[in-house]
Amino acid sequence: MSDSTANTTEPLNALLRRIETRDFAVGIVGMGYVGLPLAMTFAANQFPVMGFDSDPKKVNALAAGRSYIKHISDAQLAEARAENCLSATTDFTRLGEPDAVLLCVPTPLNRNREPDMTYVEASARAVAKQLRPGQLVILESTTYPGTSDELIRPILEETGLTSGTDFYLAYSPEREDPGNKDFATGKIPKVVGGDGADALKLAQTLYDAIVPQTVPVRDLRTAEAVKLTENIFRSVNIALVNELKQVYGAMDIDVWEVIDAAKTKPFGFMPFYPGPGLGGHCIPIDPFYLTWKAREYDMSTRFIELAGDVNVSMPRQVINRLAEALNARQRRALNGARVLLVGLAYKKNVDDPRESPSFKLLELLTEKGAGVDYHDPYIPQIPAMREYPQFTGRPSVDLTAETVADYDAVLIATDHDDIDYATIAESAALVIDTRNAMAKHGYRTPRIVKA
Repeated sequence: MSDSTANTTEPLNALLRRIETRDFAVGIVGMGYVGLPLAMTFAANQFPVMGFDSDPKKVNALAAGRSYIKHISDAQLAEARAENCLSATTDFTRLGEPDAVLLCVPTPLNRNREPDMTYVEASARAVAKQLRPGQLVILESTTYPGTSDELIRPILEETGLTSGTDFYLAYSPEREDPGNKDFATGKIPKVVGGDGADALKLAQTLYDAIVPQTVPVRDLRTAEAVKLTENIFRSVNIALVNELKQVYGAMDIDVWEVIDAAKTKPFGFMPFYPGPGLGGHCIPIDPFYLTWKAREYDMSTRFIELAGDVNVSMPRQVINRLAEALNARQRRALNGARVLLVGLAYKKNVDDPRESPSFKLLELLTEKGAGVDYHDPYIPQIPAMREYPQFTGRPSVDLTAETVADYDAVLIATDHDDIDYATIAESAALVIDTRNAMAKHGYRTPRIVKA
């Protein structure tokens, strides 16, 4: 080995050795539903972790050992803090301290369904102000192919440091599935792409220390495309069953029974289920990132956009079904009716309301003159939501026989396991079930309408 080669490889080898000995500090920007579980996973593997967040409430909660995410317990936080493996701060001038900085920040859409890169760009600029030689910077936020090399790398290189020589840049898409007990963060394989072979090796070695498998790909853009492909696949298939639900409903065919029968085929079929619309931080948003980027190459994504249109239309379909059922069964209009919305979270058994279709249902019902309350055991009060500020602070109502009987209809939007479905079945005048929850729990009466 020549002296020049040794000079370039020795700093990398030193970092690799420090990962092996856990003398390698990890910084995570964004301590939300992705960042906090990732921080806990690194801490559980004896890496010192420093969390960065602009929200002092989160930082103060972590300092006090209080979890603000349902599937992470206070006891888990206490264990991480007792091992001196987890700390948090709002002081972004300390971003130069960790050896690796992982960006886990939101990537929402604006009102025109175009990528809003505000959080990613702001985080990259905060890192750039403190960037030092030898640091590894990894973006985990879901985004369009080209984000890392077209947006982040130029910002970091404005410092005069060069990617691949002075610092390392990688992309590894988050695959967090809140509430999934079988696949916590530390059990999910990680796709990794790097800006050059050294960045890939360093990022892969870091993730190898906390997950069962890493999947290296050719470059940053390939890794970014992997995440989009995963969520576009789900979006398109959910749109398909949402459309089938409407067609089969007109034929008096139960789409859930059809899917349950079809999935007995041991090959060539994968079950997806309909609902009141898409929710969460990925599936309703990610496909449009590719749609937006494709325009740069004069390409259209008609199939993806059609799926998006079908899924976006579902809340209105549900409200129409509710209005029809009220008219047919109670001889009353939706205007002036009292409706109890059951489930505010975007999926069952979690406390995450981001992009939940329940908010669109709340908005549509209110616009049509209905009086609406909600019940969700995991969301006692509606937090501030960027697109629905009018609902901030509204409390969850108790689910009792007296409460349920006081409404003209109960609309099930999220099928949490610990909802008292027996009380709904016994006391509700009308149930509009978008999740097949009542049938799953053995309740079938003429007052239950699937939507």
